[in-house]
Amino acid sequence: MGDLLIASLADGLLLGFVYGIAAMGLSLIWGVMDVINLAHGPVIALGMLGIYFASTGMGMNPYLALILVAVVGLLLGILIYWGAVHRVINAPHLSTLLATFSVNMIIIGIGTAIFTTSPRNVDFSLGSFSLGPITLSWTRIAAAALAGLVTALLYLFLHRTQPGKAIRAVTDNRAAAELMGIPTSWILALSFGLGTLLAAFSGGLIATFFPFTILAGGSYELKSFVICVLGGLGNPLGALFGGLILGALEAIIPAFVETSWVPVFEFILFILILLVRPQGLLGSKS
Repeated sequence: MGDLLIASLADGLLLGFVYGIAAMGLSLIWGVMDVINLAHGPVIALGMLGIYFASTGMGMNPYLALILVAVVGLLLGILIYWGAVHRVINAPHLSTLLATFSVNMIIIGIGTAIFTTSPRNVDFSLGSFSLGPITLSWTRIAAAALAGLVTALLYLFLHRTQPGKAIRAVTDNRAAAELMGIPTSWILALSFGLGTLLAAFSGGLIATFFPFTILAGGSYELKSFVICVLGGLGNPLGALFGGLILGALEAIIPAFVETSWVPVFEFILFILILLVRPQGLLGSKS
């Protein structure tokens, strides 16, 4: 029992890195723009489909295909911002919710019509290795390593580059940033693009070890909301921390109850965090 629990926990933590990247995209948009992106789940599913068609149709290595998925995700996010979000960015929250929900339904509707809801999977494996009682998949290790690398790159981008510093300035005070000459509309578009890039990238990583459909992003969108609340709303690095917690919970809970109970416990945690510490575990009280 103990060895099995340790092995499951290690596997869950590796998966938690990928969950963290998925939530990071939602958290970035949330923090910079104060917009809840309900198109987050379908974009994750598009990332899965992108890896599938690049690897099976074009013969690309899935990890090389991630670069293509990331670029397309960035451009798609900028397009969604200018097409659906820009005009309602200063409107009440309900307007942005409806705008992103409309994008959600458009992607799902077109995706279902073109790709159907048949399950797909990327036939790809790097094998596994054993370390005492623990057997780990190299695919998940690679996914966790890439998630960690992307997190580091995002941190460096936000703290060491001019566009990144502009994003942080807009996050702190959009009106003051505009007075200082920062083109806030383009910075918001870039932020939305980066958030979408992270969602698509996480979908691509998930596709390397789980089967999926065009509707699969919905469950990961819900997990992303739980993770954002855990780590602190609008805190990208907190999202990674929250992802690790959620991954660990998903590994530990099935050792004591049926797997079907996992979402119940996740949302109980979600409610408890909202009640006890609504700013999240790493969020500030302000």
